[in-house]
Amino acid sequence: MTHRCVLALCLLPLICLPGCGGDNNSRTDEPAQPPPISATEAYCGSDYLEIEERIDTLLGELSLEEEVSLMHGAGFVPTESGHLASALPERGIPGFLMVDGPRGLDNQTGLPATAFPVGMARAATWDPELEHRVGQVMGAEVRAAGASVLLAPTMNILYHPRWGRAQETYGEDPYLMGAMAVAFVQGVQQENVLASAKHFVANSIEDTRFTVDVQMDERTLREIYLPAFRRVVQEGQVASVMTAYNSVNGAFSSENEHLLRDILKGEWEFQGFVESDWVFGTHDTVAAASAGLDIEMPAPKVYGPPLVEAVQSGEVSRDMVDLGARRILRAQFCFGLDTDPPVRDPSKVATAGHTRVAREVAQRAIVLLKNTGTLPIDRSTTMKIAVLGDLADAENLGDTGSSRVLPVYVVTALQGITAAADGLVTVTHIASTNLSQEDRASVADADVAIVVTGLTSEDEGEGLISAGDRKGLGLRPEQDALIEAVAATGTPTIVVLEGGSAITMNPWLDSVDAVLMAWYPGIEGGNAIADILFGEVAPSGRLPISFPRAEADLQPFDNVSDTVAYGYFHGYRHLQHEGTAPLFPFGFGLTYTSFAYSDLVLSSTRVAAGDTITVQLDVENTGATDAIETVQLYTGAVSSPVIRAPRELKAFTQVALSAGVKKTVSFDFPIADLAYYDVESGGWVVEPTDYRLEVGSSSGDLPLSAVVTVDGP
Repeated sequence: MTHRCVLALCLLPLICLPGCGGDNNSRTDEPAQPPPISATEAYCGSDYLEIEERIDTLLGELSLEEEVSLMHGAGFVPTESGHLASALPERGIPGFLMVDGPRGLDNQTGLPATAFPVGMARAATWDPELEHRVGQVMGAEVRAAGASVLLAPTMNILYHPRWGRAQETYGEDPYLMGAMAVAFVQGVQQENVLASAKHFVANSIEDTRFTVDVQMDERTLREIYLPAFRRVVQEGQVASVMTAYNSVNGAFSSENEHLLRDILKGEWEFQGFVESDWVFGTHDTVAAASAGLDIEMPAPKVYGPPLVEAVQSGEVSRDMVDLGARRILRAQFCFGLDTDPPVRDPSKVATAGHTRVAREVAQRAIVLLKNTGTLPIDRSTTMKIAVLGDLADAENLGDTGSSRVLPVYVVTALQGITAAADGLVTVTHIASTNLSQEDRASVADADVAIVVTGLTSEDEGEGLISAGDRKGLGLRPEQDALIEAVAATGTPTIVVLEGGSAITMNPWLDSVDAVLMAWYPGIEGGNAIADILFGEVAPSGRLPISFPRAEADLQPFDNVSDTVAYGYFHGYRHLQHEGTAPLFPFGFGLTYTSFAYSDLVLSSTRVAAGDTITVQLDVENTGATDAIETVQLYTGAVSSPVIRAPRELKAFTQVALSAGVKKTVSFDFPIADLAYYDVESGGWVVEPTDYRLEVGSSSGDLPLSAVVTVDGP
């Protein structure tokens, strides 16, 4: 007879109770109790010991077949409240009901819901507090659908803007990604709904997502692709993590011991469960179980009977099944799914309060990229507006894959502009994208022309379900031609772009007067676009990705090969490392006023690796319009024996300033955040050297700088 591995002790690799392993199907009458550990308490709450004791009792009673039945979904066809998994009602185990998705309640529930702006748009708000509220609304709607697990957030680093699911994630930067993801997770779970952070890890290609092996060195993995996941585990206490389809360094994500056992459950002490991505996310029973995959979704393929047989034959330790079952039970009991289950109540979905949040997010997400003075539109001097473009009156919410939402309604750009004109301005809609002479005359007669165009689910989306990866970064030729034709009339021309990531604009950018990036703006998108155009709200969105002048300026994107290599540099780091100017830099966004930065002061300029310093500066609204400024702090080592990015985002904050007002802004900056991952020692190192601290409104506009010296041991 052997003792079972107790999860609390097996969190760290190679640490286990004496006797773990051996007779795979045996157990003791009295399961060992896990000692109090802070990670379990942080995940579960103050009653975690009672819950662990309850789990011990259950694990002592459940048969092998019952435990294995907890480790997979119930089938390919979902119930009206989502995909069922891990249920044993006769044992008091209710199971999970899982639903997508990243922009709102899954359409498969059949409930008209609040379709929010996509993740990329929400990242453009640079506002974690607002994203926390988005998480709360989504969590509330998921619970009101009778579901208990929200399969979000999507938090894969955008390696290249041609990725088909770029719209779902929070951009190209690890720090911004982590801040937004933690806020979202905490918002969702505040509603007693389990969030699932996905896709772990390096999922950023669609066309080969089931077969591609993404290769990278350990430092790139640790510094670029893992930090946001580490934050949602350790700061956000995320309930679950979903593995990716792709392989990483030769092992499928669902079978990757280094990712799941060594890092996620070992170093980070993750207390929740790990589930596979749907259908094609699992491959081998022994490899998945040994690596620490807890749940196979949506139905048993390598788990179920094959896992029972693998345990009985000795290929998989019974201890591994116990560990998976413990995590599954912990998540259900810690979130009270047995005592306070979600109840389907459609009256709590798409409420007026929820849709107001959607409008606020859409307003805050819009990025003003160019303005020669045409915006905001003045209703007192503008008599006629011509609205054109293939998306002007289109319901364009984004991908039609797993993130699809059944919207309660959709306000198009044309509807929003017409409503905002309020009868004071004549709005003419020209539906054709191939202008006739009469159309050209109508545009020429207008005071302002607004072209609404961009990308749709026919251009980008989830592989196999939707369009997959983008073919390029530009618009379609007919879209470019329409913008050029409208601008050629001489009427001031405003371009409103929709889409999930960067769009190149070389054919027409110099010919137009203003450009807005509205992303996929959700159900209230048309109203939000009009709010910005007419100056009801000053734009405050900032780019969460770089917009290059040409695709050739970026690192290559290979969505054909089954093996790809991800280098240390991508996005703004790549552009700066290569000395290539972007079209619009990471963090960029204009508004209807101007800001001045001054008086940067550090609480200390000579520090030790464990210190925290205060960075203080003044920001003044020097224009005539109230607005929000996003103050960004970047750092870079002055000299280093290892390759480092020229600058990296390390902190940001927002300040709302009335016209003419100056405020002091401060950051508390831990010097430990300057560390790089040292592969030889297997740990994080803060080099004793000088570091630049730069502050400004974007990665390309940093007017204030100072140097801090980190002393050696």
